[in-house]
Amino acid sequence: MSDERLDVALLGAGLARSRSHARRIIEEGRARLDGRPAVKPSTPVAAGVVLEVVDVPDGVEYASRAAHKLAGALDALALDPSALRCLDAGASTGGFTDVLLRRGAAAVIAVDIGHDQLAAHVRDDPRVEVRDGTSVRDLTPDLLGAPVDLVVADLSFISLRTVIAPLAGVVRPGGGLLVMVKPQFEVGRSALPKSGVVTDQRARAAAVRGVAEEAAAAHLRLSAVGPSTLPGQDGNREYFLHLRPHGATCTLDAEACDMIESAVRGDGPRRRRDQHTTEED
Repeated sequence: MSDERLDVALLGAGLARSRSHARRIIEEGRARLDGRPAVKPSTPVAAGVVLEVVDVPDGVEYASRAAHKLAGALDALALDPSALRCLDAGASTGGFTDVLLRRGAAAVIAVDIGHDQLAAHVRDDPRVEVRDGTSVRDLTPDLLGAPVDLVVADLSFISLRTVIAPLAGVVRPGGGLLVMVKPQFEVGRSALPKSGVVTDQRARAAAVRGVAEEAAAAHLRLSAVGPSTLPGQDGNREYFLHLRPHGATCTLDAEACDMIESAVRGDGPRRRRDQHTTEED
């Protein structure tokens, strides 16, 4: 009898929800065979080998790979969602929602244009309000019942520039947004290489600046920026922007541009020097 593939073995052992989930675990370097890392889904698993998945937060796998991106951004930018009423725009399977819940969010409104995608342990949490079949473009405070404290966003196949205004409109004064910029969906089809990966640093910086400029026009001030701790689709580099409501129309100032250039260059997360500036300043 031939040995099983690692992804099949993880599923069979109940360590993964599906083969795609098993592949994600393996790609993240969290699968172990007799204590040794295994990095290929096709790795053969002989009978009697001890299978293990490490770095499982709170004993339950995150709802998606994207959860690790948000967790990394919250840590890098020193943001704490505990006790906050949050909105997850583009919730999908609920990776971002999952992180917010584990970090003590009081409530999370999970919005997605699709239906029935949330992982069961996320959907069943009493703090989660599911808004399936809802377009981010249509969001208003009235639709949500009241403004929220924090918006997180992970959107694909759409430019953040087209939805930043409605996202800004549902955040209370003093709140904030943490949005993930995916250059592959910002540069436009004509500028996107056939590989689907934006490798040009200038193009990535321009993509991030474009979102930040649209945010400024929506009365949002760039507070911090940092690269995602995990690559995106096909290896694309992605970036988190922390934005805060500002009392008046603002522009993308020199410090903001420098923060973006630094993060895209690979220097790590950058925050404004005046961290205590509020929207009333």
